[in-house]
Amino acid sequence: MFFIVNKYLVPKGFRGLTAYPFVFLKYHVDKENPVFINHERIHLQQQLELLIFPFFIWYLLEYLIRLLKYGNKNRAYRSISFEREAYSNESDMDYLKKRKVFSFGKYLF
Repeated sequence: MFFIVNKYLVPKGFRGLTAYPFVFLKYHVDKENPVFINHERIHLQQQLELLIFPFFIWYLLEYLIRLLKYGNKNRAYRSISFEREAYSNESDMDYLKKRKVFSFGKYLF
């Protein structure tokens, strides 16, 4: 995992973006935030499981489907299975040690 701090590479409204093996951060202070970093590590694992590029296709498709369903960008983003898994487990620093492969699947529905 490599950190790159640059506020122009992170979309407006977000603090970070993960694209294996990089974690783009808007703020330098987030490098020291263990919950934030754990959230991004969960995304790194998800990306590896789906061989990186398919992760982004799935992510985008799921976002678009949920945007149509909810009509709200934030709700669509928060309901993406990858985000639901990451937000649900970001405070558990041992989560990745016990996480099963494709665990994001539990959060699809």
